[in-house]
Amino acid sequence: MTAAPPSSLPFLPFALPEIGDDEIAEVVDTLRSGWVTTGPKARRFEGDFAAFLGDDTRGERLHCIAVNSATAGLHLALEALGIGPGDEVITTTHTFTATAEVVRYLGADVKLVDIDPATLNIDPQAVEAAIGPRTKAIIPVHYAGLAADMPALLAIARQHGLKVVEDAAHALPTTCQGRRVGTLDSDVTVFSFYANKTITTGEGGMVVTRDAALAARCRTMRLHGINRDAFDRFTAKVPSWYYEVVAPGFKYNLTDIAAALGIHQLKRANAFQAQRMALWAQYDAALASLPVILPPQAREGDLHSGHLYVLRLADEAAVGRDGLIEQLFAAGIGCSVHYIPLHRQPYWRDRYALTDAQFPHSQHAYERMLSLPLYTRMTAADVDRVASAVRAALA
Repeated sequence: MTAAPPSSLPFLPFALPEIGDDEIAEVVDTLRSGWVTTGPKARRFEGDFAAFLGDDTRGERLHCIAVNSATAGLHLALEALGIGPGDEVITTTHTFTATAEVVRYLGADVKLVDIDPATLNIDPQAVEAAIGPRTKAIIPVHYAGLAADMPALLAIARQHGLKVVEDAAHALPTTCQGRRVGTLDSDVTVFSFYANKTITTGEGGMVVTRDAALAARCRTMRLHGINRDAFDRFTAKVPSWYYEVVAPGFKYNLTDIAAALGIHQLKRANAFQAQRMALWAQYDAALASLPVILPPQAREGDLHSGHLYVLRLADEAAVGRDGLIEQLFAAGIGCSVHYIPLHRQPYWRDRYALTDAQFPHSQHAYERMLSLPLYTRMTAADVDRVASAVRAALA
């Protein structure tokens, strides 16, 4: 193995959003409209998102609630489901802290479980083994854009009377058994539109549910626990100043400026997914002969969102994960690690007395994984450059 020479090429970042003229024009229109906070554009985005998710095989309306982050959406979902002190919620250790921290916001406890090493998604058998008398809900994460084993998880939830809130931050437009994530049989699904996600509003998210009462609670708690929509109050043609605060709510609304981006990003979601998967296939072909484990693919007939290209080094690789990252950065290539598992983070480790040995699959994956650049503004030449740098480091 030889160290990569310093690169004379421009730095290739790990992720970049793709913002087009339509998004820019919609934002400008919003700024000129005089309505820049939550209003007509946010409502339009919610309607467009429901339409994008499409046919609901249960024949029930999908309620979409735009929020300022997926973290906010997860918090609203759990609050609406009545999760609170004394309750326990099961989720994967292999996720960003937001998935779990929202449980603690409500005074409930988190039970972390391991992943399936083949998919890097939460292991349904580990979920079932972790269920106890205080368990009230499961939060599966569709890691990297690959659908979790929702049929198994939903069956477990039904058997034990548990609620299911999908963390779909990575999962637009992922499908599971031919159905889009967001139209499955869970209680709530929450998407993210952060800057590096498959579509972006800069910061933002969407709560999706069929349950009208849950949707109403989320809408109320999204804006200070007020029982009337601020947009309706401020656009009414007759006096409508009166409102009531029915609960100590939050400030989780999505602005019209952000929604203006989302309206046009959503129109491009399918094309973005196709572009990402074309780059993915190029990576697979270029890296297949190396001592690595390529990212898991979607099941036959389903879509992977292509959010993250997570490479794992084989045990016999000539360089470790940290060394490979250093060499890629020396070659002017950004990369990341998804994730440092929660059982390794001081708060979660110390609160629940967690050890690496309790999560062997997540721990083994974490020690060997890195996420390579994958975004729609990349070119085939960019992928070749990354793959060449990986080959040089592993040679």
